[in-house]
Amino acid sequence: MFRAVGSALKRNKEAFNGIVRGFTTTSHHRAFTSKITAATVTSASSSTLAGNSLYGLRSLLKGQNASLFRNMSTVASISSGSKEGLKLLVTGGPHARKWVGIWLFGSAAWVFSMVVLGGVTRLTRSGLSMTDWKFTGEFPPLSDEAWAKEFKKYKQSPEYKRVNKGMNLEDFKFIYWMEYAHRMWGRGLGIMFALPFSFFLRKGYITLRLGVQLSGLFALGAGQGFIGWWMVKSGLEEPPSEYSQPRVSPYRLAAHLTSAFAIYCGLFWTALSVVMPEPPAESLAWVRGAAKVKKLALPVSLIVGITAISGAFVAGNDAGRAFNTFPKMGDTWIPDNIFEMKPLMRNFFENTATVQLDHRLLATTSLIAIGTMWWFTRKLDIHPAVKALIGSTVGMTAVQVTLGVSTLLSYVPVSLGSAHQAGALTLLTLMLLLNHTLRRPSPSLLKSLPQVAKSNFS
Repeated sequence: MFRAVGSALKRNKEAFNGIVRGFTTTSHHRAFTSKITAATVTSASSSTLAGNSLYGLRSLLKGQNASLFRNMSTVASISSGSKEGLKLLVTGGPHARKWVGIWLFGSAAWVFSMVVLGGVTRLTRSGLSMTDWKFTGEFPPLSDEAWAKEFKKYKQSPEYKRVNKGMNLEDFKFIYWMEYAHRMWGRGLGIMFALPFSFFLRKGYITLRLGVQLSGLFALGAGQGFIGWWMVKSGLEEPPSEYSQPRVSPYRLAAHLTSAFAIYCGLFWTALSVVMPEPPAESLAWVRGAAKVKKLALPVSLIVGITAISGAFVAGNDAGRAFNTFPKMGDTWIPDNIFEMKPLMRNFFENTATVQLDHRLLATTSLIAIGTMWWFTRKLDIHPAVKALIGSTVGMTAVQVTLGVSTLLSYVPVSLGSAHQAGALTLLTLMLLLNHTLRRPSPSLLKSLPQVAKSNFS
């Protein structure tokens, strides 16, 4: 399979080079306009043709912010044979870029739904209901005898003995179907990704660079199934103490969730690069302003990412069901036992009090960092779309913190817990879109830009 992919990518690279050599530079660049939008927590992204090199996404920023995304343009001319020329990820023109973009945004939305479904599976304690795993998958129980057999296997697990002892068959069916749906949804993603990938390869749309990126993401997605079973297997082992509830290893859960986030971010960033090969730029002043914002956006994105990963350890240690008060943790600001484990580093990953305290501090840091970024950039001469994205990121951060506090105070109900996990991925989506919009334009586009924008944005 990999030989075939490599061969196809080589042929596509040769074809693409031939296409690029056919382009000629012009003294005046052509601008095309569009609306830039993206997926919300409850809807998938889709792209529409807006011009020769920039397509719109479905709105991340609705209402008043949506108008700010109008008239964002990108250069259509590509320098022939020059190193300054724009290197597109997809050949075949705007039509090809449109359909490859739709496919990639659809794949990213599917991963988003996988993360949400995984959160629901964990919160309903359904993840340990299937006590075995097959690489090729398997049919669910379809007869009373088959259900009795699966239930008997579950009764041998530590979770049944210590948590669900006395559970009836109907309740078991619910948690089994939840876990089965999660596993099959992941396999469905693999098919949904692989078939269009093969089709676009045959059509010659995918360049060597894009093919390598997508092959890496596909391999990571295939490995996600193994990571998931490696995680579940840890929860099927006897707990170290008779007073401990069986749960999956927080390290393995964090690895599973981080991998899912990485796949989503990779797909979303690649999709943006396909449909928006150039960042929105109307003047050199706006380009210089974007460079200043980027210096703040990159470290802020790192803080947001670390905060999201720390949430995986909160989930892995079931730390959300402890210290269900805010802003204090119980009667104190800092619990006394945050460093009781030896060696010291274990506390940051296994100590319930320390893990929750870390997540609180990181969430607060994220809110302050994003608010600070907004404060220092509010008077900069930057593209209106960048301003809108920063404002929306501040709003989403406030929503996410509110969801987190509400989830804690409500003792982690399934609805709020799932919404909080989806909110983390939505915030990451906004940070990705912001950083992608802040990219430096290609040299060919820079040469064609005036010092000050000529267009007026409403």
